[in-house]
Amino acid sequence: MTNDTKDLMNGQAALAMDDALEGARRATGNASSIAPPDPEVVATARRRQFSSSDRRRILALADGCTKAGEIGALLRREGIYSSLLATWRKKRAAIEQAALEPQKRGRKADPALAEARRLEQLTRENDRLRRQLAQAHTIIDVQKKVCMLLGQLTDDTPDGRS
Repeated sequence: MTNDTKDLMNGQAALAMDDALEGARRATGNASSIAPPDPEVVATARRRQFSSSDRRRILALADGCTKAGEIGALLRREGIYSSLLATWRKKRAAIEQAALEPQKRGRKADPALAEARRLEQLTRENDRLRRQLAQAHTIIDVQKKVCMLLGQLTDDTPDGRS
């Protein structure tokens, strides 16, 4: 083989390699042969929430049911369970009971102000007790000194006589 033949073969190999790379680039760059992704988003399950007006309406309809099977038909039509209906009835009864309770009249207590008053009261009581303790210590000291002046022994003496 001559140098010209080798150069020709190397050139052809290089062209073949370039064509293969170009084909690969075209395959990845051109996505027309690949199906586009599905834009549909899968819905996640969410708990239904009923407004207070819907609850009242359903409870009123349920209270109006007198014949056998009417409540079941109502529950199927609204898509709810009987336990939810029972829970709503209990809440309604609790709210009605709370509305009938006597309410405390006057201003509502301010928790910060009540806490400040309680702290002030405890501080005054603490000061009073400290004064009483100091007075008691003074009285005890005077009694000890009187006993020592009169010559009587106290319990604090080392020999233990009274």
